[in-house]
Amino acid sequence: MGFDRNTIIGFVLLGLLLFVYLFINSKSSHELEAQRKHIADSVAVVNKTKEDQAEKAAATAAAAQKDTTTKVVDTTGFNRSFAGKEQLVTLENDLVKIVLSNKGGQPVDVELKKFKTYDSTLVKLIGPGSDNRINYPINTGNTGARDIADLYFDAGQVVKNADGSQTVSFKLPSPAGQGITHTFTLPANSYDLSWDIGIYNPSVLFSQNNFNLGWHATTQRAQSNVYDERLRSSVCFSEGNEFDYISAKSEKALDKPVEWVSVAQQFFNTTLITKQPFTSGNIHQVKETADSSDTVARVDVSLQAKLPAAANATVALTMYYGPNDFYILDKQAPGMTRIIDLGRNLYSFVRPVNVYILMPVFNFFKSHIKSYGIAILLLTFFIRLFTAPLVYTSYLSGAKMKALRPEIEAMKKRVGNDQQAVGMEQMKLFREAGVNPLGGCIPALLQIPIFFALYSFFSSNIDLRGIPFLWSHDLSTFDTVLRLPFNIPRFGDHISLFALFAVTTSFLISLYGMSMTPDQSNPAMKYMPYIMPVFLLLFFNSLASALTWYYTVSNVVTLSLQFVIQHYIIDHDKILAQLQENRAKPKSKTKWQERLEQMQEQQKGMQKQRGGSSKK
Repeated sequence: MGFDRNTIIGFVLLGLLLFVYLFINSKSSHELEAQRKHIADSVAVVNKTKEDQAEKAAATAAAAQKDTTTKVVDTTGFNRSFAGKEQLVTLENDLVKIVLSNKGGQPVDVELKKFKTYDSTLVKLIGPGSDNRINYPINTGNTGARDIADLYFDAGQVVKNADGSQTVSFKLPSPAGQGITHTFTLPANSYDLSWDIGIYNPSVLFSQNNFNLGWHATTQRAQSNVYDERLRSSVCFSEGNEFDYISAKSEKALDKPVEWVSVAQQFFNTTLITKQPFTSGNIHQVKETADSSDTVARVDVSLQAKLPAAANATVALTMYYGPNDFYILDKQAPGMTRIIDLGRNLYSFVRPVNVYILMPVFNFFKSHIKSYGIAILLLTFFIRLFTAPLVYTSYLSGAKMKALRPEIEAMKKRVGNDQQAVGMEQMKLFREAGVNPLGGCIPALLQIPIFFALYSFFSSNIDLRGIPFLWSHDLSTFDTVLRLPFNIPRFGDHISLFALFAVTTSFLISLYGMSMTPDQSNPAMKYMPYIMPVFLLLFFNSLASALTWYYTVSNVVTLSLQFVIQHYIIDHDKILAQLQENRAKPKSKTKWQERLEQMQEQQKGMQKQRGGSSKK
């Protein structure tokens, strides 16, 4: 595959899509910058609220101390829940450790036991001081509405069930005839935490039986490349049984029934799943922009539901705390596999390629081979074998073009500098010889879906996370052989050796392709072998090393195929004889060719008329 007239169209399309991708990323970055001010404003509002609450608490305490001889009477039945001492209860299995607090009766610490962060500590989806809470208001008599996250429950004991699961219940102190119970169950081998909210007399506890759930989540850094992690974080949701998400966009109103909402990072997610869909909701996301911060994003979710007009009601939730593993998510709620970015929006056309081809083939190789780098190498061979017939057709087309080069050069000398006449004569020559001038575009066009499919596949595949290969410490991110004391836009502050190998082999392919170019006078074709590697290096340097390793192997295969096919498979003398035979055959023009030639003749006549007018 060379950068000649036959392949230039395919590479222009590939370049356009790459530029679109860079534009989208740049737009996301600008939106993140625009959110800096919003973050500062939000923090100011939170601080002001805390100050007001502190003043209110101080006033309440002062009023209570005015008469120490007066006995406090519980007139609401909720007084014991307004203040208390925090107690922690732990549920855990081999996959996850979840610490629950009696304050709010909810998880306050979630640790994944089989995954580590960039600094070798265990991944925490909720950590101490990370500002993660789930909340809903209830009526507490003459004190008005109170947030459940601020109330103290009575913590029960952990019960180990016969199936290996663990259960614990938190009961809120409340008046007779009313009550709220949070019951949590963690299965023996699962990332799912079942959360049943039992409500007794909901019409009294909730105004007009409206259940308004609020979820505030703050995600923390888990990857070495925090910029990429922020870029790939999103809030995903199922609305009306249809998947959607927001990335850099800050807010989204949910007007249809909501089945689940997920706060997703590059390789992990926390998802709230409900058995009975919420009727509506709203999502607000702010991504962190400070380079020194370990915060990835802050998310606020509000969901609304209507409780049944009955004596008792249950809100059945499930909290998924775990990895973005396709096969694990497939067993959760419908559509949750789309949390993994295997192709979205403009690049959604590559998702079927990932799901039905690349993923099964890669999983087959990795199940039989210990080294993931070798599995990627075999995946590369598989892809090249799959595309081999089209590649051979491209090389054959290139060989035909090369055979016609002497005639093209002679024709140019005969016609002169009239580019339109050169084009007409060249098309006539191609038609007579039976050569398709666009035959070399097929492999270049085929690379577009394959490249973007592999880009999303390798960047989101959790199986590659933390897996070393050769000098790369992590196949899911770029390898680094040298750190720079400065940052270059689009290039980064490092040098990737895999990226250098990928670009170097691409350069060699370009130089080899120049020998197959029938027309050396086109400036774009002259300088393309030198321009493309610079562009590729800017783009490749920060890609996952799994992708640049694939591209290096693929380029080596391309160079080998070019040499073998051109020197041992394609018979150039036979091709030349076939071309001469084709030219001797009578040709019939298609209507499109006739119209094209008529247009070219008309343009040529107009040029002659203009030339004659100028001489007069």
